[in-house]
Amino acid sequence: QVTLVESGGGLVQAGDSLSLSCAFSGRPFSNYYLGWFRQALGKEREFVGAISRNARDPYYADFVKGRFTVSRDNFKNTATLQMNSLQPEDTAVYYCAAATYYSRIANPALYDFWGQGTQVTVSS
Repeated sequence: QVTLVESGGGLVQAGDSLSLSCAFSGRPFSNYYLGWFRQALGKEREFVGAISRNARDPYYADFVKGRFTVSRDNFKNTATLQMNSLQPEDTAVYYCAAATYYSRIANPALYDFWGQGTQVTVSS
């Protein structure tokens, strides 16, 4: 069974940076497309970014605007979401997710496995 565990969340100030990690286990990591999502209180879960199985093709939501970077290390079975210039509107629970069959997907319904999430809070 696939397991994903996020870490690295916390409380930061506006303008700060934060790096989230996603530890993957259970099956060969390179077989899965890896995405990041977030969900703010009272809002729907939204796509943030994703990375292809070979780590060469990142894919981002429009709102990222160059502030966030998604990467992965298939040898360490980890993925990273580097977030720069954080703003209060980035406050949310951040999730990593793995998709078995698709690529370049923003629809959360197409992801098969999810982590438990990590809270990111950005103060003004």
